[in-house]
Order: sequence, then structure tokens, then C-alpha cells
Amino acid sequence: MRIRPIARDDLDGLQALAQQTGVGFTSLPDNRDFLAGKIEAAASAFEERTPVDDRLYFFVLEDEASGELAGCCAVVGQVGHDAPFYNYRLGTLAHSSVQLDLHRTIDTLFLSSDHTGDAEVCSLYLRPEYRKDRNGTLLSKARWLFMAQFRDRFPDKVLAEMRGRFDENGISPFWQCLGSHFFPMDFNEADRLTGLGQKSFIGELMPKFPIYTPFLSEEARECIGQVHEQTRPALEMLKKEGLRWEGYIDIFDGGPTVEAYLDDVRAVRTSRLCQVEVAARAESGERPGWLASSTSMLDFRAGWVGRGPNADDVIVLTEEESRRLGVGAGDSLRLLET
Repeated sequence: MRIRPIARDDLDGLQALAQQTGVGFTSLPDNRDFLAGKIEAAASAFEERTPVDDRLYFFVLEDEASGELAGCCAVVGQVGHDAPFYNYRLGTLAHSSVQLDLHRTIDTLFLSSDHTGDAEVCSLYLRPEYRKDRNGTLLSKARWLFMAQFRDRFPDKVLAEMRGRFDENGISPFWQCLGSHFFPMDFNEADRLTGLGQKSFIGELMPKFPIYTPFLSEEARECIGQVHEQTRPALEMLKKEGLRWEGYIDIFDGGPTVEAYLDDVRAVRTSRLCQVEVAARAESGERPGWLASSTSMLDFRAGWVGRGPNADDVIVLTEEESRRLGVGAGDSLRLLET
């Protein structure tokens, strides 16, 4: 298994992934023309033909044995430049009465664009049959190695929007209680339009004043800052890297937005460059504990290797590993111990 940039001939495979993602996965709608445009945008980003603040770096997890796309993930260089990036900020309002000697604090939701200009890790999806052998970890962490290698292309902060909670019928209680009253459409249509980049209606139709959460149903309040069951492993991996929930949620399903300063992310902070040597054979542990990535943007590759570097920061790769990562003797690799 290896991570690589998406290619123009991956359209069929990407659409197959989009058809599996399910409700609430906004960034990968099942729309062939849109997906083709996403692939072209990613190609322009990796070729560095797009302004640095408008880049989409889209990666796929490839099963080398079958040629299938097992999953995908992406990094948005900066959010909120092509269209406003909205979410709700959970806040508190205090009310008091001297006459009655009462003091109350009430949770509120404020429409916010506070994350404009931040980078975003997004679009992580792994096909069910590949949810094993640490493939999810490979998908999640490879993005950090890419950002560490090309640190000057990214801003100071990074975020991730997590899919919110849905009931057993695929319905979002948060949407039913709030968003459905302001948008003349169902959740799937609003979600589809957002995924297609048509986001201006959010600012045009959503209320500009604070929303008092006691007015929401109990089911809707319980969704605030909670994630979809299938999203929980992805959230746990992000938390281990140092991303935290700071009170921002998705305006449609109430899922949390987690964030961190990029230089504080564990994988960015602890990864390092090493020099490659290639040998016909090399000792490997039972479970590869090192993630490696190449240092080329256009030909970026990432995958597991069976050993770490020596004291001189030299990493010995097998011929198979060097081929998978697209490197040779004398080249550099970025390594992360997991």
C-alpha cells in the first residue's frame, strides 16, 4: 500500500469512492464533473501552477497488487478564499437580575468565519475492506509528512471538520431542529450544494444573531460537538497529533471542528530527513513502525518501511521499498516513528 497524488486517470476510482462515502461526507460528492474538476485542481497544485493560497493537494491510497484505490485524503492550502468558510462558534451569554438576585449563563451559537486562511486536512475515506493493517493510520499521517516537507506552503494553523452524529435512519437531529427551518431543502441537497462549492446560500439564509441552544431539542443539543460513529477513529488519530476542539461546529450536522498550530502537530514536529541506502535485503520487524515519504511534491509517495534510520540518519531500504517510494541511493526521505 502506498500514498500518491491523485492522477487524471483516477476519475473512475475516485467516483467509486464517492459513491461509498455516505451522507454527511460533504467534500466528496458523487458528481463526475465536479470530481474531474477536483482532480484537475489537485494536478495544478502539485505542479505548482496554482497560487499557494488556493491549492488542493489530493492523495489516494493505492493497492499496488490490484491497482485499486483503497482510500483518499486531502489538504486544502487555505480555506475561505474562494467561498466563505462558515461554522458555528459555541459561546456563552450571561444574564442577571439584581432585583431577583438571579444569575444565569446560557450557551449560544454564533455564525463565524474565524478560520478563514487556515489550512484544512479533509476528505479522508477508507473503503471498509481496507480498514485493517494500519491503512487508516497511513492515510491520516501521510498528510502531515507532506505538510512538514513543504512547510512554507502552509499557514500557521490547521483544522479538520468532523462528520456529525446521525440517527439510525441517516437523519441529523441537529439539522432537523435548526438548519431545516432556514433552508428550503433537505439535508442531502444542502450537503450536496456545499460539497459542490456552492456555499453563498449559507451566509444569505442563516440567521445572523446568536442562537440560544435551550431553544433546540434535547436530541439536537446532544449532537453539538459529537461525531459520526464511523468518524470516531479519524478523530482519535487527530487528537493524538495534538488537534483539539475549541468550540467550533459544523452548521449543518453539529460535528466538531478540531484545530492546532501546524508546528505543534506531533508528526510535523518530530519527523526528520534521512539519507537513503538500498540493499537487496534488510531486517524488518513484525510490524513496521516507521512511516516514510519522499521529498518530491509532484512525485510524492508515502508508505510503511520495516526499520528506522541508524545513528548517522541513514535509512536502508529494500529494493521493493525504494521502488514503492520512488527513491534511490543518495536520495532523502522524511521519516516518522509511529
